[in-house]
Amino acid sequence: MKTLLRGGMVVSMDPALGDLPRGDVLIEDGRIAAIGAALDVDAEIVDATGKIVLPGFVDTHRHTWQTAFRGLGADWTFDEYRVAAHGTLKPHYRTEDVYLGNLLGRLEALNSGVTTMLDWFHCALHPENADAAIAGLHDAPGHSIFCYGADGPDVEPEIRRVRKLLPGDDMVLGLRGPVISTMDETAADVALARELGLPVSTHVHGTGGWPRGDRPIAEMHARGLLDDRTTVVHGNGLSDDQLAMLADAGSSVSISPDVELKMGFEPLITGRALAAGLRPTLSVDDCLSAGGDLFGAMRTALAADRGLTTRTVLECATVNGALACGRNAGRLTPGTDADLVLLDAEDLSVFPVADPVRTIVSAGHPGLVDSVYVAGKAVKRHGRLLDVDLPPLRARLLESRERIAAAAGVSWTP
Repeated sequence: MKTLLRGGMVVSMDPALGDLPRGDVLIEDGRIAAIGAALDVDAEIVDATGKIVLPGFVDTHRHTWQTAFRGLGADWTFDEYRVAAHGTLKPHYRTEDVYLGNLLGRLEALNSGVTTMLDWFHCALHPENADAAIAGLHDAPGHSIFCYGADGPDVEPEIRRVRKLLPGDDMVLGLRGPVISTMDETAADVALARELGLPVSTHVHGTGGWPRGDRPIAEMHARGLLDDRTTVVHGNGLSDDQLAMLADAGSSVSISPDVELKMGFEPLITGRALAAGLRPTLSVDDCLSAGGDLFGAMRTALAADRGLTTRTVLECATVNGALACGRNAGRLTPGTDADLVLLDAEDLSVFPVADPVRTIVSAGHPGLVDSVYVAGKAVKRHGRLLDVDLPPLRARLLESRERIAAAAGVSWTP
């Protein structure tokens, strides 16, 4: 199977290839086979004239189960979010609610060009919820990684059970520590992850101080708990030397620009992370408080730190995210997975495009996403998701939201 995307503005994100004002991208057997100014090959032709062709976005941290309550937390502080989302709403989630949240949330991400997404799941009230979350991810196209933030007295057997369901590279262990559990518990969780061959992801930020010591990453480093399969989410308030420890270990950081600024997590660490030798990634975090696309995250990251360039920010949303997730993607390079996006460069909100990278980061939005390819297969074309019947799914999600809200005593004006 060969597909030739012809005549687009190609943003390869590969320094060796550079960008092409007008070029072709050949897809063969799910991978990028060639890129050139005018490829002569027998293949299905897709006219990419007037389109920007770039790698698919990678979201490295999203609590997708909360999708039904989109926008409800736009005015919340972090403490208000924690009480409302986890104390008020979460206890009333059933398996159907988790499934629909993950399915519609993954479709939303895909619709905006997110070809790989890490679902940081912490609605594990019982094992069936984890199974429903996985099913929701798998029923949507796209690469989805299930980060299991299991909790409770039977954590280890539950993690082992889920690992048997997901024996490949699409599972990550969401650590309880080092902030909300002891360092001994954190060490035990990391040991289990390493035994099972799992990467780990952990939330660390300075909101409200560090409840268990003021140098959590330094403590993890001292105990050998950091490596190249560790991702720290947020990282606000970490000292420069702790960021250097993460870099030395080959770890990564996931930054959620909109949520971190709205909820008062302290300044973003993007620039300091780069200076320390890290390659930051970007994430949405939660759609209760922020939009579910990475265009907004890129724009906020750029505005919050004018030491950044637009290309550096785009790298955070593509190349760096793919590396953190262990994906052979993030660049349009021969041999990489053909996960890519076509943006409408003739839309009046961006036309005329003088520099595609600067345009994407400064003015991009989900409405520009004309087409999305995952492993070489089109999952969105001409602005519409393929093989997805949205009306009944929308109706089910609304029913789910209303049931949870009624059970939790939550009211609002729709």
